[in-house]
Amino acid sequence: MNEIIDHDKITSQIQAFLDKPHGHFIDGQWIDGKSGKPIDVISPATGNIVSSIQSGDGDDVDKAVAAARRAFDSGVWSKVLPVERARIMFKLADLIEFHASQISQLEALDIGVSRHMMETIGVKLSANQLRYYAGWVTKINGETITNSRPRPEGREFLTYTEKEPVGVVGQIIPWNFPFAMAVQKIAPALAAGCTIVMKPAEDAPLSTLYLADLIAQTGLPSGVFNLVNGYGRKAGAAIAAHEGVDKVSFTGSTDVGKEIIRSATGNLKRTTLELGGKSPVILLKDADLDEAIPAVARAIFFLSGQNCMAGSRLLVHGDIYDRVLEGLVTLAKSMTIGADMTGTYDIGPLISEKQLTRVLAYIDIGISEGARLITGGKRVEKLPGFFVEPTIFADCNSGMRIVKEEIFGPVLTVQKFNSDDLDDIAALANDNIFGLSASVWTADLAQGHKLARKIKSGQVGINIHAAIDPATPFGGYKQSGWGREFGREGLEPYLETKAITAYL
Repeated sequence: MNEIIDHDKITSQIQAFLDKPHGHFIDGQWIDGKSGKPIDVISPATGNIVSSIQSGDGDDVDKAVAAARRAFDSGVWSKVLPVERARIMFKLADLIEFHASQISQLEALDIGVSRHMMETIGVKLSANQLRYYAGWVTKINGETITNSRPRPEGREFLTYTEKEPVGVVGQIIPWNFPFAMAVQKIAPALAAGCTIVMKPAEDAPLSTLYLADLIAQTGLPSGVFNLVNGYGRKAGAAIAAHEGVDKVSFTGSTDVGKEIIRSATGNLKRTTLELGGKSPVILLKDADLDEAIPAVARAIFFLSGQNCMAGSRLLVHGDIYDRVLEGLVTLAKSMTIGADMTGTYDIGPLISEKQLTRVLAYIDIGISEGARLITGGKRVEKLPGFFVEPTIFADCNSGMRIVKEEIFGPVLTVQKFNSDDLDDIAALANDNIFGLSASVWTADLAQGHKLARKIKSGQVGINIHAAIDPATPFGGYKQSGWGREFGREGLEPYLETKAITAYL
């Protein structure tokens, strides 16, 4: 494995952004919070402080919710012509693409993602997400319903529905791909006519703050989008519990998702939760290994495994088990590790020292449970940040913690199966509390479709893993969450349906 580190390519524009004060964006302007206590923003590639943000609390959330409520009740966004809402969303998409270099620099600093990957994947996905939902704005319609209730002779009923925005929404985003996560939540909310109070992740807020600056350039009315920095236990909890918030959308861990559900019971606010995953990747004995083995590596090591869709459970037929292990080890040992502002690499850093400690602890657990460590397993000592080698455990079983629990790091567990019965294979894949993503690899597409239908997961790929697209609904079964994002299904949670009946 080759190690790379290069953070000397920051432009003066981005350095100026890092150096300026970062408060809260409320009612169309940046303001200081009441506490004023800073949170250091640490580059995971170096362990160095690169910026700081203010830490918000309940008082700051109150201000943001009040601004969002005024904007919603006034109709400055929800009542404007749909084409005008769409125009502003298209403008934001154009601004994101125009500022691709700056956004990518910030994301590279903040989470250690490859700048090249951010420009080619993250920025493009975000702009397309906005354009997709901007296209929906002019197509949010109700319907006329044929009423079958008894009526006097000569009288009629007219029943129709209207779609209305749900109101003020709180959006809490994670640290693993923050810019794209922020945009994917903003886009359907704006399309529906809602107003927003967003909390970026305290570990990786920079690109979301830059997004707020871009939003301010679009002509979006003041108060429609608001942002409060802070810790989840303060600012995030205040949003989840706030009586003035009508809906919460959260992406993060299952444990925190359960806390949000409890907090939301006060006013029974709607909740959309995209939570944890332990996604199975299933290689049947006829899988094309030249295609499947590199795909398996990408599925687990993308974003250093800090990815809810990560293919962290590999299930392999016994006939090809040894060949798959050999191929994966060779690939893992050839991967580049580092953070490079100008180039690309395969494995980046974990987000923080806390996450590093967590992942290394799970590796120790795997060894103690009797799993066979066949490559990796160590911290990369040559680099100053929070790096862990791509790690693969063989000979695992479903009872092991490293197989059952979400590690959120570059750690792959491999299990062997010998049955050709699809029910047996599906039972192995489904033996987990999560159900977010999965994939099946086979040359027999009929078998692939049959197995995909047996897997309890919100998304299943056949000879592809994690096929994300703005038009494709995404969300989980079981403890991987509630509701869906992306697609038409991602718009519906931001809308209320009102039925109106007239006696004619």
